[in-house]
Amino acid sequence: MLTIKGQSISGLIAIAPLHVFHPFTPDVTRKEIKDTDTEVSRFITARDTASTIMQKLHDQALSTSGADNAAIFENYRQLLAAPEFTNQTTGIIRSQKVNFEYAVKQVEENYRQILASDNAAYASSSMADFSVVVNAVIEALQSGVQRDTLTGPCILASHDLTPEQTIRFDKSKLLGFVTVDGNSLSHTAILARSLGVPAILATGHEIGDELNGHPAIIDGFTGTVYVDPTPEIIQEMKQKQADHKAQRELLEELRGLPAETEDGRRVELSANISSAGDLAAVIKNDAESIGLFRSEFIYMGRDTLPTEEEQFKIYKLAAETMAGKRVIIRTVDIGNDKQASAFGLPKEVNPALGMRAIRVSLTRPDIFKTQLRAILRASAFGRIAIMFPLITSVWEVWKAKEILENVKTELDKNQIPYDHHLEVGIMVETPAAALISDKLAKEVDFFSIGTNDLSQYTLVVDRNIQDSSQFFNPHHPAVLKLIRMTIENAHANHIWVGICGELGADLTLTREFLEMGVDELSVAPYDILPLRKKVRSLNLSEK
Repeated sequence: MLTIKGQSISGLIAIAPLHVFHPFTPDVTRKEIKDTDTEVSRFITARDTASTIMQKLHDQALSTSGADNAAIFENYRQLLAAPEFTNQTTGIIRSQKVNFEYAVKQVEENYRQILASDNAAYASSSMADFSVVVNAVIEALQSGVQRDTLTGPCILASHDLTPEQTIRFDKSKLLGFVTVDGNSLSHTAILARSLGVPAILATGHEIGDELNGHPAIIDGFTGTVYVDPTPEIIQEMKQKQADHKAQRELLEELRGLPAETEDGRRVELSANISSAGDLAAVIKNDAESIGLFRSEFIYMGRDTLPTEEEQFKIYKLAAETMAGKRVIIRTVDIGNDKQASAFGLPKEVNPALGMRAIRVSLTRPDIFKTQLRAILRASAFGRIAIMFPLITSVWEVWKAKEILENVKTELDKNQIPYDHHLEVGIMVETPAAALISDKLAKEVDFFSIGTNDLSQYTLVVDRNIQDSSQFFNPHHPAVLKLIRMTIENAHANHIWVGICGELGADLTLTREFLEMGVDELSVAPYDILPLRKKVRSLNLSEK
């Protein structure tokens, strides 16, 4: 029996034969070309074909794993559409008289050197995304490429997997996967988690072709892979699998019960969603409200901006579905790793620190007003709240509220109904916002702490970077201190405060957050019932 250890991304068990997967390796041999015009045409065709494929994968991911996970394929399309990519590739084809396959690999290598010389914190993840795009372009026209298909239920073993590769596999047959590289914070890991597929990453152990078809087990609870497991291990894992299923069924008994500790401390458990398609999961998992509606995904995967009417119908559906329960709609948080071609945002050296979120809204007021009108109109059909993202200063809140008031005035003039008592809040997801939260609390009705960005900006680390796990510690004392400070300042100014990042679902921190005084925890819908169980098991009076 071979035992392999790695990083687990979910507490699940998979039992199936191994399928050793080798990704497509493109032929990039340098070839001299006489007719460069024809070769440029081949490149353009390949680029456009790859873009079409990415659009299809975006739509597939949207329907199977949600808008969050579909976003990466929109990023790939943005890279394909970048003028620099086309200009540099065609320039090499014409100047060196070479085939486009060689040319795009040269562009990739040049990009790699630029990132390396900049020593950018996001270099690893950016390079990985660019490599996916380059390979997709080359693969689009190379004949004889055979897509690896799964003939039956299996555990996939590979050196690494990209989101593009992962989403292509038949989900009814992909029971789990194991990779030599990767980390639990990568796009692929997040995608696998949303699909409910157990995976062990960063094993450092290559599984050879000689083990193809051999029986294997993934123990997602311990981060262990067993190849050719003994009868005793098989029996133990089957029992573990049955116990997990039984535990999930027991969680169903918590539906309808309050999230209240044994000593009477209540906390609201809300759901994070990215589209109207997530509403069914919100209802199924008995969320008390929607704590974060990521509206930016309405703008992604398309070439034109959504109209006011399109947005209104989506927000109205959410409000009516929740039947009087609060729906917090975050205004568009575009930029950084979430791109939408309709905005035409310029390429930036460091997009995490550039034009994104509220900065885009305040500098493009027409787009902002259209969204605010749609949200306000929908508020007449349920309990809607508005939340502004990536706030770093008081003046940003003043300006956003000023624009909001102007939109309200326009609606009043046209006698269009909306909720005049609608709550307005902000995301506290930067150290700047946390440090001046005492001043910001005087301007809004609530805070929602975005722990994902707060952790990254505080620790100065991109969680998508390969091998970043040892540096990315969302339990870092500095992060927790900022969270505590924000909660204390919110309550001192008589407003409520929630947490809507991934830490909200971290059961090892639930007690600490309740002791800090957090009023709401907003998590993925499937985390609601386990979190409710945890809350109800606590007694804060016992130290």
